[in-house]
Amino acid sequence: MNHQIDRQLVERAALLSRLELSESEIAQFSTQLSAIVEYIEKINTLHTEHVEPLAHCLPVHNVLRADEPRGSLSNAEALANAPDTIDGYFKVPKILDDNSGA
Repeated sequence: MNHQIDRQLVERAALLSRLELSESEIAQFSTQLSAIVEYIEKINTLHTEHVEPLAHCLPVHNVLRADEPRGSLSNAEALANAPDTIDGYFKVPKILDDNSGA
């Protein structure tokens, strides 16, 4: 089964994607997309009934530490290196003016 991606299909995809393509880009994408579809068709001919799906080709496992509760910083320790504080909180500069509506 040969599915050529023609100019009309590339133009339709560009329209749906809101892309403006030049004439040379349309021709280039038509050729490239046809090659991709041809390659996928070739892959689809492989017999994979007894092949187990996998996420990675190597037996990779995440190495995680045990999730154990432990003490957190005190308020004074957390604020020790802060450039500016106010009433026990981090003080940060305003990023919105009063007229922003936020």
